[in-house]
Amino acid sequence: MDRVMVKPELLRWARERARRSIVSLSKRFPKLELWEQGEMSPTLKQLEGFAKATSTPVGFFFLQEPPVESVPIPDFRTVADDRVLHPSPDLLDTVYNCQQRQEWYHDFARSVGEEPREFVGSVNLTNEIEATASSMRHALGFDIAERCRTPTWTDALRRFIEHADMLGVLVMVSGVVGSNNRRKLDPQEFRGFALVDDLAPLVFINGADSKAAQMFTLAHELAHVWLGESALSDVSLLSAPSHDVEVWCNQVAAELLVPLDALKDEYQSELDLNAEVNRLARYFKVSTLVILRRIHDAGGLTQEELWRAYSEELERIMALPKQSGGSFYLTLPARVSKRFARALVISTLEGHTLHRDAFRMLGFSKLATFTELGHRLGVL
Repeated sequence: MDRVMVKPELLRWARERARRSIVSLSKRFPKLELWEQGEMSPTLKQLEGFAKATSTPVGFFFLQEPPVESVPIPDFRTVADDRVLHPSPDLLDTVYNCQQRQEWYHDFARSVGEEPREFVGSVNLTNEIEATASSMRHALGFDIAERCRTPTWTDALRRFIEHADMLGVLVMVSGVVGSNNRRKLDPQEFRGFALVDDLAPLVFINGADSKAAQMFTLAHELAHVWLGESALSDVSLLSAPSHDVEVWCNQVAAELLVPLDALKDEYQSELDLNAEVNRLARYFKVSTLVILRRIHDAGGLTQEELWRAYSEELERIMALPKQSGGSFYLTLPARVSKRFARALVISTLEGHTLHRDAFRMLGFSKLATFTELGHRLGVL
């Protein structure tokens, strides 16, 4: 049986890059430990299987040494105040997929005469937080009056995404790589990122994160778009980022969702905290976690009280029953952005884009699925 000479350090690098242990792969590759020790080499078929299991291009195993990979956009992620140096293949492939979609949409938008989005890069770090958040809220149509008309804050999140989409931002929400449900994204690695472009600004939200976290992530990444800076982030409502850009975007995101002056007008400190948090969440149509953060910002909770209340509320939210994924034809546009999906279907029907390219970017391979998607999007 012919075996492939692969340097043990490349096999070890691929496994560690994929966040996999020898034990987790031993059932499929029982000789893996011997491969990594250099005592045995895999066959070509075994190497191809290992490459698939670790989401590693086969060609990498024939290099002289492991490649040094980095995220192709500014990376503001930190763990215990240290930069995250080793991106997973899931993160890298997600960024690459979004870059391909963004490039396609940029060319499409230019071909149909769309104007550059004036809001992209329209502010800088010297702009006042309140004024920036107010202008963003107005442009997005995401004011309090609009939210009061929605039944719940989860519906408000859906409307938030729709408003950003209508404004020209490609908002993509997914918890997996592409359409591969076996490659789940890890919210501990990243929560979202922004890819700035004057015709195709794009925001990706890690759908594996809680719905409560997704609303803040969207607001934060939109602040990056207004700032005109692409970025990869792992910020949360309680994070204390060290980078000036992340601090600014966090402040804008919080003010965008719940204006501090409005919160102070509504907050009744003499009432029970849990009851008041729930009331304010219903009023502002944001998650209870956002409300807790803003009560702290208004001086209503100490840092210690915030941590305790936030932890308890997060535990309660995480214990709630998970909602089902819903219809494929509803989740697909959310994964790739309704604006992008509609444009891609139209371009393909007009003969400007090959079906195979459209299927690849949409993540399926059947013409019947494409046709039904066109009907659901109202372009057929």
